[in-house]
Amino acid sequence: MHLPAVRLATVAVAALIAGAALAATPGQPAPDFTVNDASGKPVKLAEFRGKHVVLEWTNPECPFVQKHYNAKNMQALQKEFGAKDVVWLSVNSTNRDHSEYKDGAQMAAWMQQQGGAPKAVLIDDASTTGRAYAARTTPHMFVIDPAGKVVYAGAIDDKRSANPADVKGANNYVRAALNESLAGKPVTTASTTPYGCSVKY
Repeated sequence: MHLPAVRLATVAVAALIAGAALAATPGQPAPDFTVNDASGKPVKLAEFRGKHVVLEWTNPECPFVQKHYNAKNMQALQKEFGAKDVVWLSVNSTNRDHSEYKDGAQMAAWMQQQGGAPKAVLIDDASTTGRAYAARTTPHMFVIDPAGKVVYAGAIDDKRSANPADVKGANNYVRAALNESLAGKPVTTASTTPYGCSVKY
């Protein structure tokens, strides 16, 4: 009589274990993915092995994302490290059934309007990659080294607000992680708690 419940519990535990195994943890291999970009072209993480990669979870509707774009902070990072051959991928994992969902054309237009400069904008409209990385907020940032390992995961900086004025003087964890890793040094702060809006799964 209780067997189905036991089986369900076992499946739930197995799913949690699988989820934990997939989550992007500093020091561990970054989960591979193939996601279409804003133009519909498949982008595979493995294509960039040998380079540093930044994953930026984003959502134009989020005030915390707006903070970093209105202050030109995110665009500055994209351009600064793009010039150093770092591959910057902006990922929107808003589920296609959510009211805040934006398709590829809408995301491309928004990024162009912002003056953004990522390598690609990825439309993770089934939220598969967001869940694989356990991306919790927009923004939620991940830095991957040339060997394919996560070297930083967490917040963009230490000013946990939606006020663009707070960007100035903030300790930017992503810049610090990239500068250290590009210099061949271990990342001093490899993990922080992300802040922002919840990813709209």
